[in-house]
Amino acid sequence: MSKTIVYPQKVEFGDCDPARIVWFPNFFRWIDAASRHFFVQCGVPSWHETEQTLGVIGTPLVDTHARFVKTASYGDLLEIHTSITEWREKSFVMHYEIRRGEDLIMACDEVRIFAAHREGANASQPGIRAVAIPPSIRSLCD
Repeated sequence: MSKTIVYPQKVEFGDCDPARIVWFPNFFRWIDAASRHFFVQCGVPSWHETEQTLGVIGTPLVDTHARFVKTASYGDLLEIHTSITEWREKSFVMHYEIRRGEDLIMACDEVRIFAAHREGANASQPGIRAVAIPPSIRSLCD
């Protein structure tokens, strides 16, 4: 298993629905931000830089499974614990636990790929393709 990086997230009033609980899509927005934060904290350069050096334009999501355990509301300070639990040839499994203190609020597993532009892609026919995980990025994250 890789390093665990913690991303803090304060819940604001506008993050909540009329019942005063976090509207569920916000959790996915926060874990997407925590994913990039994970790579930054591990020392991975920006995707603009990796596009120039490795051809990697990012790590798009291809599958997700979430379990909501408890609710959160405005004023709560959450911590998103992020790690990579499995490395595959062209994809990896990123695991998140969103906590409020000792309370587990949500757990989520995502499968992401390392992506590059598809061969022959252009403005009228864009596209991406999965590429092998660069060893230099993996070594930073382990």
